[in-house]
Amino acid sequence: MPASVAPGDETGIGAPAPADPSWRRIGLFGGTFDPPHVGHLVTAVNVRHALRLDVVLLAVANDPWQKSHERQLSPAADRLALTRAAVGAVPGLEASDLELRRGGTSYTADTLAELGDAHPGAELFLVLGSDAAAGLPTWARVEEVRRRARVVVVTRPGAEDGRPPPGWDWTRVESPRLEVSSTDLRSRVTDGRPLDYLLTPTVLAAIDARGLYAG
Repeated sequence: MPASVAPGDETGIGAPAPADPSWRRIGLFGGTFDPPHVGHLVTAVNVRHALRLDVVLLAVANDPWQKSHERQLSPAADRLALTRAAVGAVPGLEASDLELRRGGTSYTADTLAELGDAHPGAELFLVLGSDAAAGLPTWARVEEVRRRARVVVVTRPGAEDGRPPPGWDWTRVESPRLEVSSTDLRSRVTDGRPLDYLLTPTVLAAIDARGLYAG
């Protein structure tokens, strides 16, 4: 067991953070964050500003059902540590371990239910890209998702693409589109190519300390 893992916590995730009762408008931005990059941060910051949210939670997926047959993810504790490193100095952004603690396949309906239970009366906002918003009809327990959260579709300035199906409560937020992909970033680490300005210095340091993506 790594030295950083507390006794009885084989996941290395650590103790759960207490719910903040002051959060009344909460954004949920899910992803594998393998690794989290500046594009994720730009999206989260712009959504928080546009909708005056108390917090945007970057929820690290345990086993996302949409990607369950793709490559093996980096360990949960590593992805959570990178996400914490990414948001640590950004006001109003928090890394969430809800899906990691729940284990198994990650479903947004479950995460929204947990957030609703932890923050009674809070407004929940589900942050999605245009492709994900258009694909909502394929989601598990989609009616529960629709009932629990307002959808926020993030698009590049001036774009009108991507929207939820009729009947959804939703809004659009424009945010600069940075062409950064986690897949390319992992390859850059493996190949020793520059990562400056694509990842925060804190994330770069955490990747190096944990020996991730080195091939």
